[in-house]
Amino acid sequence: MSDEHEQHIEGAPVGRRTLLGTLAAGIAGFAVAPSVQRGWEGFLAAASQHDPTGLTGLLPDPGGFRYYSVVGSVPQKDDTDYALRIDGLVDRPHTYTLPELRALPQTRLVRDVMCTDGWRVDSTPFQGVLLADLLDAAGVRAEGRALRFTCFDGVYSESLTLEQAGRPDVLVALTMQDKPISHAHGGPARLYVAPMYFYKSAKWLSGITVTDRVIPGYWEGYGYDVDGWLDGADRGAA
Repeated sequence: MSDEHEQHIEGAPVGRRTLLGTLAAGIAGFAVAPSVQRGWEGFLAAASQHDPTGLTGLLPDPGGFRYYSVVGSVPQKDDTDYALRIDGLVDRPHTYTLPELRALPQTRLVRDVMCTDGWRVDSTPFQGVLLADLLDAAGVRAEGRALRFTCFDGVYSESLTLEQAGRPDVLVALTMQDKPISHAHGGPARLYVAPMYFYKSAKWLSGITVTDRVIPGYWEGYGYDVDGWLDGADRGAA
């Protein structure tokens, strides 16, 4: 689900390394050509949605990101059928369409994206609606303590405390690198939590539920930190 995480693949490791090494060597030879880079990125985006082996999640991308999903295939959403539901311990539950989200005040952040596996993409612009604004509009009840995020892949989930969610560097993002977020990168809307590792920025966002306690997300079930702060991040209000 998270862009950065590698899939665990069954099979002979030597064969995988040989295949990946061959492909990577070929890519390196033409990585300087912008048109070829765009073509390769498009290939990875399409192939990763129908790849039961997970090999595409390990291949290099000239843009720096990795394509990853915890399920074999994710439905595509657009202006006609995308919906973001905010509910739980709120006074005013609401379901937002994409046009409604775009009509709200937008915030632009330019930060480095970092993965727990060590790769990073420097100075990446994200733009979208402050999560705090959506929560204010919903009217969080006094017993609300945390948020649970769900996604339209049907499997992935994440969490934040209410204090973390109220920071001015946490967005429901609609653009990335100054373009609408593509399906492969978790569009048309995803969570972006700038001061945390990228697994906290849930792709294909479809639900935000206010809860009375933190409910650990998908990767936390595999031992990841519930609070995925970047090293050196300001853990107070940004």
